Amino acid sequence: MTDKTKSTVCCFLVVLLLTFGTPNHAQEAASPEGKVLLQDDFQRDEAEPDQEQIGNSWGTNSRKRAAGNKQADLEGGALHVTRHPLADHGVSVFHDVEFRNATIDLRFKLGPQDDLGINIADLQEKSVHAGHLCVAKIRLNQVELTDLKTGNMNLQMRAARLEGKLSGNDKKLLASKTKRFTVDLKPNHWHKLRVQIDDNTMRVSINGSPVGEFSSPGIAHPTKRRLRLAVNRSAWIDDVSVREF
Repeated sequence: MTDKTKSTVCCFLVVLLLTFGTPNHAQEAASPEGKVLLQDDFQRDEAEPDQEQIGNSWGTNSRKRAAGNKQADLEGGALHVTRHPLADHGVSVFHDVEFRNATIDLRFKLGPQDDLGINIADLQEKSVHAGHLCVAKIRLNQVELTDLKTGNMNLQMRAARLEGKLSGNDKKLLASKTKRFTVDLKPNHWHKLRVQIDDNTMRVSINGSPVGEFSSPGIAHPTKRRLRLAVNRSAWIDDVSVREF
């Protein structure tokens, strides 16, 4: 190979590296794009340990639903949520964050009987109860994706359900608003969760592996305004991020 040929090859390789980058750069490019709307690693302590003081603009329903008893605790750089015995409702830990389409990432740890809901809401939407739009409910053996807006949180449908007046067609419609997927997760181990909302579709992956997706009109609600972490018994949560795309 002549010196001129060697020089040409070297220049070509440099151009390739500058254009496409190294393998590490390629992996970085594959990560979620978009504006970071929320990011929290819970690396802090409460000023008053006996009080519910999550910080970073998080709120809970403990005052209303658990007589003010503490249900969310910062422990070891993570958020530990436990429903109080006096609570008349599951725990809701919420953060206002506005988006249409977004990727929600977090780490979680559950016990054998626990579940964690990634509940998306818009309190300005008056056609549904408490702003409920859609939810991804995670259990150790199952992931459940539900369109709440056009399903059981629609005010008319909810009223009929609570009064025991659902028709056969109503029940069939409600059944079509949920899709379930089987998983097998180790209890009391940390797992990585990704929930992506893309127009009328919700997709879930756990530990980097796709679990499933569900498409339904309510998921396409144009403005989501609140993220709720819904816990019926107990759950550990860490490294929460929301990226708009």
